Amino acid sequence: MIQNGIKIFFLSFMIISFVSCGYKPGAKYARKTLGEKISTNIKISLVDPQNTVLIKDALDEAIIKVFHASLVPREEATIHLDMELKNVKYDPLAFDENGYVIAYRTTTYLRIKTTKNGLVKIYNTKGTYDFSIAANTVITDNERYKAIQESAIKAIKSFMAQVMSQGVGNGIE
Repeated sequence: MIQNGIKIFFLSFMIISFVSCGYKPGAKYARKTLGEKISTNIKISLVDPQNTVLIKDALDEAIIKVFHASLVPREEATIHLDMELKNVKYDPLAFDENGYVIAYRTTTYLRIKTTKNGLVKIYNTKGTYDFSIAANTVITDNERYKAIQESAIKAIKSFMAQVMSQGVGNGIE
């Protein structure tokens, strides 16, 4: 009976501690910084238009999932995001015993310009994605697209972390 009382006491203490500690999810700070209605645009890369579309889809998905914000036309938005695919790089990571590349790291560089109430901020961000291939083969289009998509999602999450930290740093409560 005493053991049950102690368990209940500690459980109650832990619940009260977590509830009263003041924790706020990062998305709250990001929403305060960006607003609830966001519009997006991406500059189509003439070199790699297919990947540009993948990145646009990844950005839109990330805005909905992470920021819990709505995508709206530019006229209705509290903030507008202009994105540009600056560069995609493939670096070999591992080689087999014959010297053939068997693993790559894709690095995607993005430039994101935010416009809110006439104020423009520019963010340069990057994301990486590691993948392996069979020895003595070329990277297939599917592998390339997946690598760019995954690294772009990481770049967008890096941008979101920057935005969230600005929300905290600006005293947004």
